[in-house]
Order: sequence, then C-alpha cells, then structure tokens
Amino acid sequence: MKRTTLLCFAAIALLAACRKNVQENAPVLIDEKQSAPEMMASAALNSWMTDLPDNVSLAQLSIPGTHDAGARFEPISGTAKCQNLTIAQQLDAGIRFLDVRCRHIDNAFTIHHGAIYQNLNFQDVLNACTAFLNAHPGETIVMCVKEEHNPENVSRTFEQTFDSYVQQNPGRWRLAASVPTLGDARGKIVLLRRFGASSTPKGIAATSWADNTTFSINTPDANLRVQDQYVVPDNNAKWNRITDLFTEANGSSSNTLYINFTSGYRSLIFGIPSITTVSNNINPRITTYFTSNTSGHYGIIPMDFADAGKAQLIVDTNF
Repeated sequence: MKRTTLLCFAAIALLAACRKNVQENAPVLIDEKQSAPEMMASAALNSWMTDLPDNVSLAQLSIPGTHDAGARFEPISGTAKCQNLTIAQQLDAGIRFLDVRCRHIDNAFTIHHGAIYQNLNFQDVLNACTAFLNAHPGETIVMCVKEEHNPENVSRTFEQTFDSYVQQNPGRWRLAASVPTLGDARGKIVLLRRFGASSTPKGIAATSWADNTTFSINTPDANLRVQDQYVVPDNNAKWNRITDLFTEANGSSSNTLYINFTSGYRSLIFGIPSITTVSNNINPRITTYFTSNTSGHYGIIPMDFADAGKAQLIVDTNF
C-alpha cells in the first residue's frame, strides 16, 4: 500500500471521533433501512414505467436515481458509502438512473468511489440490469458511466474496454446521442456518457461536465441541465440549489434533460469527507417536498441512500 494511502487512513482513523462534533445545520438522523411499507412499495415500483405512454420523453418524467450507485463500502463511517441497497434492490425500488463509477484496471472495469474498491465489478452491474430488464421489458435504465480513480495495467483506452462490454449484448444498449422517448428506450440501458469517445454516437454526450456547480450542456443532439454541487459547506444553500432546479424542470416544456443531484459531502478537518452530514439533512427534505408536490415532472434525481419510500413519492408525480 502506498505511503500516502496509509497516511490518509491514519488521518481518517484519528479524526473519526471528531465527526460526531460537527453539528452545523443540525442534520436530522434517520434510519435509511427499508421499513415494511417501503418493502411493499418496492413490488409496485419494479414496473412503474410500463404503463406510461410510448411517446413521452424521458426528459418529461420524474426519475428517481442513485449517486455513486455501487458505493456501499467504506473504511470509516461516513467517508465513502453512498447507498444501502444493492443495484438489484435499487431497480426493484423504482430507481431508474444509475451513476456508475468505473476504474479501468487489467482491461476491465471495477466499481470504485475514489480510491475505495466497492467489492463490485461493472459486469456485476450489467448482470443486475440485464436480469431486471429481462423480467420487466417495459422499463428502461439510464446509466451514467464515468471513469474513476487511476487506470492500472491497461493496454487499451477506457472507451475500448467499455465497447467490449457493449459487444456482449449490443441490443441491450441505447447508444443514440439524443434524449429518447420511453418507447425507444424500453428494455434498454440508455447511456449517459461522461468519458471521451473517438467513435460516436455513443450515448448522450456529457463530457463537458462542470465541477461542483449548476450548469448546462448543449449539443446538436441533446440539451442537459445539471445541478451537481457535491462539496456542501451549507445544507440550506444546497437545498436551495436543488429546489431551484426542481422549479425550473417542472416549468420547462422543452426536451431538456434535467439531472438534479441531491447528494454531497461536508469537508471536515484535513478534507476528510462526511457524506451523512449532508444526506441526513437533505433526505428528509426530499420526503417533505414530494409529499407536498405530488404532480409534475422534476427530472432525474440522483440521491444518496435512496430507498423505496422516497422513490415512491418521486414516481407518483408522473401519474
């Protein structure tokens, strides 16, 4: 293990006890485990897209999603884990947007959150998606793929390795550059591409992703509007950014795809991240917001610690 990594983990261990003293914005502690009502909701949520009309654009829907969908493990509590549910459980709970972070190693993809391997490989993610779509062919999955951490022992590009996965089952992917209608996307994985490509079209292009802000990406084929403030010194300011984009999305009649990340982290001493300081505060606000705002289209909403309860409220706005 590299010396810098050892020092990092040592710092995390020394500061772990300090995390409980960070009380700014009074985060509300909640139990993110699924309750019995949420488990019952999951059964209905596994096919919520199926009865929607074919001609509706994905840009005109409210779609629950997961930020760092595969991040379920961490060395110290609050520093890397973003989800409690597996990929399969997320899909059954109504999640239809997966933010997938791939490290390129040995000409294959492993799932990472930064330097932390998540005991999961890209093939595992694809297997879960394929099994779900086989069982629910009226659904679709929007998958954002981004390169994470440092490549190691590779003899080809990230794009070439991604292509090798697509070639296993090319009919399962929707790689056009435009935002599709639900009819065009049923039974498929719609790629949102955050990596460079020499051969296009290769999904909805999102390579000009701005850092830690709200921004637009406009291409000849698709328009995106994204809120991705992931460093969150103030939860109230973060929530204002989230709700501003909710309002903008719901008022839009264009085919712009809105992606509104409710996730983020608070930076503690020496830059140690605290994910739960944000999620414990923001997630109850999501529940409150969609308990009151029960109709409309609010875009894709990637969350930390997503569950069927919040997904149900978001999904219901489509009906």
